[in-house]
Amino acid sequence: MLPIIIKNVTVVNEGTGTITNVLLQDGIIARIDDHIQPPRGCKEIIGEGLYLLPGVIDDQVHFREPGLTHKATIVTEARAAVAGGTTSFMEMPNTNPPALTQELLEKKYDIAAATSVANYSFFMGVANNNADEVLRTNDKKKSVCGVKIFMGSSTGDMLVDNYLTLTKIFSESELLIATHCENEQIINANKAKYADADNASCHPLIRDVEACFESSFAAVQLAKKYNSRLHILHISTARELQLFSNMLPLTDKRITSEVCVHHLHFTADDYARLGNLIKCNPAIKAPENKAALWEGLLDGRLDIIATDHAPHTWEEKQQPYQKAPSGLPLVQHPLLLMLQYAKQGRITIEKVVEKMCHAPAQCFRIANRGYIREGYSADLVLVDMNNTTTVSKENILYKCGWSPFEGHVFPAAIRYTFVNGEVAYENGGVNDAVRGQRLMFDR
Repeated sequence: MLPIIIKNVTVVNEGTGTITNVLLQDGIIARIDDHIQPPRGCKEIIGEGLYLLPGVIDDQVHFREPGLTHKATIVTEARAAVAGGTTSFMEMPNTNPPALTQELLEKKYDIAAATSVANYSFFMGVANNNADEVLRTNDKKKSVCGVKIFMGSSTGDMLVDNYLTLTKIFSESELLIATHCENEQIINANKAKYADADNASCHPLIRDVEACFESSFAAVQLAKKYNSRLHILHISTARELQLFSNMLPLTDKRITSEVCVHHLHFTADDYARLGNLIKCNPAIKAPENKAALWEGLLDGRLDIIATDHAPHTWEEKQQPYQKAPSGLPLVQHPLLLMLQYAKQGRITIEKVVEKMCHAPAQCFRIANRGYIREGYSADLVLVDMNNTTTVSKENILYKCGWSPFEGHVFPAAIRYTFVNGEVAYENGGVNDAVRGQRLMFDR
């Protein structure tokens, strides 16, 4: 592994931007200094006018392997991730078969170790009948990101609605508990009410605000009762924000939250243009929810920005509304989208780094990642804020081959992505020889 020096680059880290030099050596950030004597054979990258950020850590993706590989694979989606500046991902258990045993969970780690250009972790899945197996993950709390509970049904058949199972997991799990929160009874009542729904604009009426709030409220009540470490994924409503606080630093919170880029960007008004392409669970809702999510993100009630990357084939998405699956591919463009909002003045680039890099590392207690610090793993992304990126069929790397951003021009470009000190992506090309590492956790 050749050492790399990035010269005269603006390092954005821990709330500041500083022009300096950064040396990557033996997989780590070896030195950050204005005056570095490069070692022999060092690759030099001129960073003048560019921004060096920590690599994005996406705490919620669906890479579909095993069993759903016609939609995506770990190798294809990890390639898309590094092309967008994401160096680490945490993947969900609703594959086929779902990761409901320790053996099945470790098989996913084996696939990633052999094929993933990005760093990786996988959630242990919870079902109504596997609580004892889930609790065996307590022995892996330093090497598994968390356990995942679908408290509302989504892609796959993993709905957990057995109160005894929920109580056992919330009271005995030593890992972070990540939840998908939608109330199934409310959704089913709405499905009966809108039985004739024939287009995606009905989706936020069926999977409505009340369904999200009631389920999130139930999760919070369980977490408070048992002092569980709860992380609620993809918050999509203004009403849910009352469940979260900004009164404590993130490292002290026992209940944390995530917002996804599509809920910050799209609204129900976009169904007329994009239809099933933005059908997802929880649903993209009315504009007042988007406005509230931005407010909660900026004031600290929402802790992390993620994607919930969930690809389906183009053909699957062209089916009638009620048959079309929920989910959209996003992992290649979240950083570019948030940098667009930074250029528009909606958020600072320092806050983008906080919410996409520092906060996931803090929330999950990821060891030695998420920051530009000497001695930390060299997971970095070099960004050109004076260039543009046009999303097209030719540069979409998802196996599904489409994006809701197709044709969009982002006012920034990813120049390099470094994974453990190696160039994983450079000016349009992925280095398929790079292999990411299993994330480890300080618990």
